[in-house]
Amino acid sequence: MKVAVIGCGNVSKMHFKALNENPETEIAAVADIKPERADAKASEFGARAYYDFDELIENEQLDAVHICTPHYLHTPMALKSLAKGINVLTEKPCSVSAAEADALIEAQAQSGKQVGVCFQNRYNNCVQYVKGMIESGSMGKLRSIRAFVTWSRDERYYSDDWHGTLEKECGGVLINQAIHTVDLIRYFGGNCKKINAHVSNDHLKGIIEVEDTASVLMELESGASAILYATTAYAENSPVFIEIAFENGTLRLEGEKLYSFDKSGKITEICSRPDIIYHGQSYWGVGHSLLINDFYDCLKTGRKFGIDAFEGACAAKMVAACYESSKTDESVNLG
Repeated sequence: MKVAVIGCGNVSKMHFKALNENPETEIAAVADIKPERADAKASEFGARAYYDFDELIENEQLDAVHICTPHYLHTPMALKSLAKGINVLTEKPCSVSAAEADALIEAQAQSGKQVGVCFQNRYNNCVQYVKGMIESGSMGKLRSIRAFVTWSRDERYYSDDWHGTLEKECGGVLINQAIHTVDLIRYFGGNCKKINAHVSNDHLKGIIEVEDTASVLMELESGASAILYATTAYAENSPVFIEIAFENGTLRLEGEKLYSFDKSGKITEICSRPDIIYHGQSYWGVGHSLLINDFYDCLKTGRKFGIDAFEGACAAKMVAACYESSKTDESVNLG
């Protein structure tokens, strides 16, 4: 399958690695508005270099594109690709508003092509263990979820032309870093019914236009509740913490280690991350290659990819609801 990677920045290295190792894929073209980046990746992988996305999709016969660009371009580029009959794998967020998310869902349905969204943490082995425990019902009814994302982003992180801007990043810690955890809260707890959120810039006032800190209260359709605290004002990139409380015990994810707590208070480590060589930041998780390989297996076999436009849109809409709630100081209903 002939593939193009759009955007040759930091996260693209995970995509290039997986594509280069997959016998089913050929990196045919790359695009970046910075010619030196496009040229470097084209030379490395024997691909054609473009400096304009529209020119690439007009001139290449592609099976799929990988969208690794700033957030505001994800949906527009996906819509153009689907209109050309090209399958799409996009980095998160798939959309920056509820309206964009609905447009992407509709385009996926109309095109008959596959859309994939990079929520790679769903493929982590401990996440899959938790999901299996929930589906088995062995721990009883899910009661609540709490999650903490405490990472570090200093002024240097925002020194490019899009991070920290409302126009291009379209938000801060929620839409960029914590959206993975928002997705996992829904993956574990089910659909969200109501959101109450507060966002603020506590760390880099005058440097960024977006939030660095957020607190969120979610009411899930199951009747369970969830809370999320996320910040990039911490001094370290500490492991993401997600605790899932059930009637008969508690599961706690800390990074990619999983612990169980029974009613007596006994703590047992029941899962941990495999030893691998990282090709990106360790806190990105280990799931990119697994997700990408699964996406291409779906294209090959005709199986529906699990994290499609609808699934990706759920987290995007939850984040959009958080921003609306914070702006209005009112709860926002989803559904």
